[in-house]
Amino acid sequence: MSIYEELADKLAQEVIEAAEKLDDDRLPELIAQTLGASSPTTEELFRTAVRVRMAEARARKMLKDRLAKLDAPNP
Repeated sequence: MSIYEELADKLAQEVIEAAEKLDDDRLPELIAQTLGASSPTTEELFRTAVRVRMAEARARKMLKDRLAKLDAPNP
């Protein structure tokens, strides 16, 4: 992973955490726009990192929910 990817991914992690704390799902978009004003390359890396991390989180939640159903007692 390049230094640019590492920086964008670290920022994505922090922004996703902050968005959850602030209950502001638009925060990643606002940060991406700010990045894009000075570095379109960094903006795209950031957007990709956000998409990947959020997709992974949704997939993990779905897997956890499916496994919980398997472990739940049948009535």
